[in-house]
Amino acid sequence: MSLQHLVEQIHKITDINDIKSFKQCVADSYTWLNEDFETVPVDQLVHARATFVDHLLCHAWDLIDLKAHKGLSLVAVGGYGRGQLQPYSDVDLLLLSEKPVNAKAQEAIGQFITLLWDIKLDVGQSVRTIKETIKLAKADITIATNLVEARLLTGSKDTYDVLQAKLSERSYWSSKDFFTAKYKEQKDRHAKFNDTSYNLEPNIKENPGCLRDIQSIGWVAKQHFNVWNGRELVEHGYFAEGEWAELIECRSHLWRIRFALHLISGRSENRLLFDYQTDVAEKLGYGSGKAAVEQMMKAFFRIVRRVAELNEMLLQHFRQDILDLKVKHACIINDDFELLDGLIAARKENVFSTPADILSFLLLIANTPDCKGLHSSCLRELRNARRALNDRYFCEIPECRELFMQLVRHPAFFGLGWDLMHKHGILQSYLPQWDHIVGMMQFDLFHAYTVDEHTHRLVKNVYHYHAEDNTDFPRCKRIVKEADKPELLYLAAIFHDIAKGRDGDHSILGAQDVVSFCQAHKIDEQDTELVRWLVESHLLMSVVAQRRDIYDPDIIGEFAAAVKSQNHLNHLYALTLADIRATNNNLWNDWKASLLRELYQLTKKALENGLQCGVTLLERVTKHQVEARELLKKKGITGTDVDQFWHRLSNDYFARFSPVQLAWHTQEVAKAMESNSDKITLALNDKTAKAGTELFVYGKNRPALFAQIASVLDSRNCSIHDAQITITNDNYVFDSFIVLEQDGSRISSPARMRSLIDAIRTQLAKPGREHHNRRKMSRRMKQLDVKTKVRFYQSSSDVTMMELEALDAPGLLAKVGHLFVELKLTLHMAKITTIGERAEDLFIIANQQEQCLTTEQQVQLKNRLTQLLDQPQTDGETCPT
Repeated sequence: MSLQHLVEQIHKITDINDIKSFKQCVADSYTWLNEDFETVPVDQLVHARATFVDHLLCHAWDLIDLKAHKGLSLVAVGGYGRGQLQPYSDVDLLLLSEKPVNAKAQEAIGQFITLLWDIKLDVGQSVRTIKETIKLAKADITIATNLVEARLLTGSKDTYDVLQAKLSERSYWSSKDFFTAKYKEQKDRHAKFNDTSYNLEPNIKENPGCLRDIQSIGWVAKQHFNVWNGRELVEHGYFAEGEWAELIECRSHLWRIRFALHLISGRSENRLLFDYQTDVAEKLGYGSGKAAVEQMMKAFFRIVRRVAELNEMLLQHFRQDILDLKVKHACIINDDFELLDGLIAARKENVFSTPADILSFLLLIANTPDCKGLHSSCLRELRNARRALNDRYFCEIPECRELFMQLVRHPAFFGLGWDLMHKHGILQSYLPQWDHIVGMMQFDLFHAYTVDEHTHRLVKNVYHYHAEDNTDFPRCKRIVKEADKPELLYLAAIFHDIAKGRDGDHSILGAQDVVSFCQAHKIDEQDTELVRWLVESHLLMSVVAQRRDIYDPDIIGEFAAAVKSQNHLNHLYALTLADIRATNNNLWNDWKASLLRELYQLTKKALENGLQCGVTLLERVTKHQVEARELLKKKGITGTDVDQFWHRLSNDYFARFSPVQLAWHTQEVAKAMESNSDKITLALNDKTAKAGTELFVYGKNRPALFAQIASVLDSRNCSIHDAQITITNDNYVFDSFIVLEQDGSRISSPARMRSLIDAIRTQLAKPGREHHNRRKMSRRMKQLDVKTKVRFYQSSSDVTMMELEALDAPGLLAKVGHLFVELKLTLHMAKITTIGERAEDLFIIANQQEQCLTTEQQVQLKNRLTQLLDQPQTDGETCPT
């Protein structure tokens, strides 16, 4: 199969109604592209695909005899206009006429377009007059951009030439207006991707540093210089010859990935989703499995950084020249550098002759508050130096080590300087361990970024604690401000994930790395030990807060003993908050904030009390009760009414809930007791809990109550984050759930709250307990394999703590709750944590005798859970709750 063969096949078709033959040509073209992909350069295939479509369209045009209609042109626009087509990319067409087409021409055009649809060609078409085209293009930058690359396929050349003449008139888009619009368009597009190329499921077309950034250069060049060969930019002095060659090399690499992605997905898919990464890596010759994907993605992320640098450099040149910007503020900093309108520029060539020059440059930026970024001249010098100075890592040079420590100790370095160090590969050149994690994938839904990008964002979060406008994290602001050596927190942040991707526990390996770093950089033993402990323990606080019962004195005691001191607690708290918030923009919410805040306060108090955690919790109980009584007194609820409910509850209840919650619960119970009804009392309140919306449940105990409620909430896209289950001596159940929307926000709409209450009440009133869960599993989750893990921990009280890790599939909590009922286990508390695709839940349970589970009961429960949760998942299943 070859292009020549396909073209011959097209021209053998003599009947426009021979749809079967046209379809066969299209199908054969995909076979040809698949067969040639491994042996033919992708640039050649991309152009050949466009050539094939050219012949197909022009032949169909002739068979329908559209040439008979005077003044009608078939014009390729957009990417197809460039003569470049990926396998399943849209074929963008403009059917251009000099005047409005008559009925006969409209019928022929309709037949032409219908044919293209029938043969499954992805066509984007518009039928317009010259006047309409110009009018729409003047109002829409997207249409104007498509026309920049217009190409006549067949039909009236005169009509096409008139359009081209109109596009060149002064009343059309000026170079300045066109550049300004495209520059804004690019900035807006980058913002949609959080201004980073390092996303785990990147869009090969739209991501920063990807194909659209290369196209932006071409559009502006064509509009301003009327050049069709980008090499002419070298002649205009915008690119060096090597830079132009580099851009073409990067484009070919991205084209090849996109081409493979289209072939694998069988459609115009530009997102390199987890679903496709393994197959695309294999198609590209990297091999199979995770290692192949990691290799492919690391190469991809290095390519997009190069494109991003070239794009930034060239568009800055264009901006200065096209907008005719004159330097308003120039300031000479030293012999090598000057500040031009806030951008630091090189005053001569080869300003970075040694690695120390580069680090000294970053120190200069930190000492220059007015510096807002790099001038294109400086970026070019930095790129050239980075390539020339790659014979060894900078940290091997004593002078560089001294400069690096000056940087991390500088109060302003982690602003612009740190961004540049990460963005332009300087830290990668400095530290071999960092070089290892650049572009490293994380195969889960918890992380949104590569390991290095996540760490970069973590460090920026720590830096933000210093900011004057930081009102969101006052405790962290105080911690960092009062720290004697803030650089220790930054070093812990840099090293916390640096050992990922190696065999072994990354926390332990990272701790070993940071000790070696500290010794080489002359950090004293006491400070080294703090940093080592922070790296080794950086997951500790989030694990305890989210997956342990922090109101259990034993848990607080163990955590406080591990933390040892207030200084360690402060540093760990600030690091943990920054870490969680840098993982995924959608993960941080009031619930996580409240858990960490509570754990911090309880541990702080325990440390002050000499690890007497029982004393700490008793103080809390007394304080909460006093404050709650005051609130109830204002509502007219007497001490007798309060005691009637409170005497049925343990101190554990009063330690867990705030005074506001205690008062609200008591009010609701008082109402229920007055009504003397057997119905379950249900109430929702978005004001009582700082962490989310609280669902209150009170009434006579009944089997599977938790499971039924969990299933209804899950079905309606709500997530339970905490469930406190209390069964009184007289067999009444009192439950409190903290519920959030799926995006982590609290439920505040009165209508939404009413509908949830009604849905739960309807379910509880049904004679049977089955509930059809309508929630569907997401596309991404279906691709991930999370094996169920069950761990048991004994408590000092007569309960067992069970930790469950499983796929967060629809109906998970309902299944677990039902199994507890079936095995005659009592649920006392559930703490629900969802981390990407994984549910990491804690359940506190007891057996029928209200004792800890025996070994046999634990084994039975573990086996049943594994069997139940590891079976294939189906959408919209019925949960027997």
